Amino acid sequence: MIIDMADETELLTEEQLEMVETLLQFAADAESIAQDAELSVTFVDNEKIKEINRDYRSKDQVTDVISFAMEEQGEGEVSIVGVDMPPVLGDIIISVPRAAEQAEEYGHSFTRELGFLAVHGLLHLLGYDHMTEEDEKKMFGKQKEILDAYGLKREI
Repeated sequence: MIIDMADETELLTEEQLEMVETLLQFAADAESIAQDAELSVTFVDNEKIKEINRDYRSKDQVTDVISFAMEEQGEGEVSIVGVDMPPVLGDIIISVPRAAEQAEEYGHSFTRELGFLAVHGLLHLLGYDHMTEEDEKKMFGKQKEILDAYGLKREI
């Protein structure tokens, strides 16, 4: 999978960025995502994610991760299919400060929270959701399975 990563906060280390990329590649293999599939991951501050959440989701509050799926079709939209075009999964946007806050809240490492949010965002791009109890159980089970297999188990 081709991953374009940008740390707008400049707070993450090379090791943390590499871990996110490696984890997403691991998750892509687990979910049988095409090797030429593309996605972007952008790390932002709370102010930026709040702005995005407000502008695109009508929720004027800070959140931890937002995903924008490119392959998802809205009502009345038509699919554009080209020959030999790689699938573009979409964009994952993660708030670094919110990830740090949540790591402390949940009593696990910042690295584990960053990994959790990256996998959570990827699963949203793949169509997983947690709007119903059944969907939540399926999505969170898949997240746990991927994170545990990668070695980022919850430390509680």
